[in-house]
Amino acid sequence: MMAVALLNRKPKPADKDIDDAMSNICRCGTYQSIRAAIHLAARAVICRSRTTDSRLHRLGMSVTVTALVLAGCAVSASPILTADYARGREIVMGRDGNCLLCHAVPETGARFMGNLGPALSGIGARLDASQLRLRLIDPQRFNPDSIMPAYARTEALTQVGQAWRGKPILSEQQIEDTVAFLATLR
Repeated sequence: MMAVALLNRKPKPADKDIDDAMSNICRCGTYQSIRAAIHLAARAVICRSRTTDSRLHRLGMSVTVTALVLAGCAVSASPILTADYARGREIVMGRDGNCLLCHAVPETGARFMGNLGPALSGIGARLDASQLRLRLIDPQRFNPDSIMPAYARTEALTQVGQAWRGKPILSEQQIEDTVAFLATLR
């Protein structure tokens, strides 16, 4: 992905650096949003690069992808992670994601499924990977009244137990695995 490669080369890119990196990208209505998202991601990466912890560096790169998704850009999965469909299925069916509490997913063969949220059958045909990812990361972006939890967001949440404050429900890897599974539901 162009933004990740750019930030790997130049952690504090100027507008010209971003423009040069985007030279082969259509400059449609999202161009300014893409530039703003890359600047936002650069600040997040710089904050996280002050440590030698490689997990935080990878998280900074994931913020790049998330910032672009939030800017309305269609992006592919982070190149740092390899998504695993089988692990994603386990997350959807298990207590990590707890998806079956609210959603029906007949393809899983599970005995009990919820009906508070929409059925997930065919979700992979209706939404691409970036749209699925954003709905896991911040479902209230699409429906402010949604009761679905933000699986990756840790800020601006209410009634979070002390032990879980500042911790996402799912890790970045679990999000990618879940997206891989949901994308197969056609």
